[in-house]
Amino acid sequence: MTDFLNHSAEALEARNSLRTAMEICQQPRVWRTARRSIAGKRDEIDQFLQPLLAKTDLRIIFCGAGTSAFIGEILTPCLRHKLSRRFDAVSTTDLVANPAQYLEQSPTLMVSFARSGDSPESVAAVNLADRLLDECHHLVLTCNPDGRLGLMSGSETGGGRRNRFCLLMPAETNDRSFAMTSSFTSMLVSGLILFAGDSEQFEAAVTASEYILSQKIREIELLARQRFKRLVVLGAGALSGIAKEAALKCLELTSGQVVSFNDTPLGFRHGPKSVIDESTLIVHLYSSNPYTHQYDRDLYAELQKDARAKLLIALSPDSLMPAQQEAACMDDAWLSLPCIVYCQVLAFYKALALGIGADNPCPSGEVNRVVHGVNIHRYTEAS
Repeated sequence: MTDFLNHSAEALEARNSLRTAMEICQQPRVWRTARRSIAGKRDEIDQFLQPLLAKTDLRIIFCGAGTSAFIGEILTPCLRHKLSRRFDAVSTTDLVANPAQYLEQSPTLMVSFARSGDSPESVAAVNLADRLLDECHHLVLTCNPDGRLGLMSGSETGGGRRNRFCLLMPAETNDRSFAMTSSFTSMLVSGLILFAGDSEQFEAAVTASEYILSQKIREIELLARQRFKRLVVLGAGALSGIAKEAALKCLELTSGQVVSFNDTPLGFRHGPKSVIDESTLIVHLYSSNPYTHQYDRDLYAELQKDARAKLLIALSPDSLMPAQQEAACMDDAWLSLPCIVYCQVLAFYKALALGIGADNPCPSGEVNRVVHGVNIHRYTEAS
């Protein structure tokens, strides 16, 4: 059988970690599949999107719950800058609890990201937007054609209906393991392609991620074997969203045994820096933007001088690419892909080092693959 992340499939299966390893490793390949799928549906997608994008007052909201919410946080800074129009990232867990604070009476395109499409908040957010807004359209990116969100948006036809369009991710991205890996990155890649397609940056992100999965595995495994109990991930702009996901991935896969924290490089000094102790690993995600990069370097030098953390590493564009490749062509939204692949592998190996099965790190059921126990309450204008 095939090896994954330098372990045999048989050994990983015995440790309840095979699915997670497979789903991490398949990412560059399924990103290419996702791009081909979008190309094949481009006419249908444009027929849905172009009339909406022609509206100068259109508000585009990226929504999702948990990991899926971070996709919008990565896309928003990049797309605001590139397209000079209004993009907002709003977690469905925020929107459902406080709809009046997040929904505005303007033409709206709600872009929903969902692995299963069955999270109660994701379905409720779409229903609330339809009920409370005079004009709302929905673009759903999901990995599960049979989820509630996909079915109510046209997944059975592979396209759209009424004011909705469903774009399905490759079938294998409907991750069977507990943690979102290829589902997350495939939806992120698809969002970038839909709104800011760039074949050169796509290829650079794929090359960097393949390099990590083929050449950096041993390095990451040795890092994970270090005895750290806290993880801090730092990143600015689009990399702030990836810092959140990287911290969450380690927290999830280690079942909370590694307490994880994230912040921006400039924000970290304002109190959160107190989290550092002798058991802390700091992973600093360096921006590809030369101006922002200066702040990354400043904080990294300060943390080195403090010498309080057990381990301090920087993931820069150059360190994530083969020596002969040009990394400068990736902006931070695309750079976030190899950054999260590196951090997924780190979290995976840390789980192995702790004797935790990555496919189901919480077998007692307090935390589940699809959230349970959420009551969606009736919202009225007087609420």
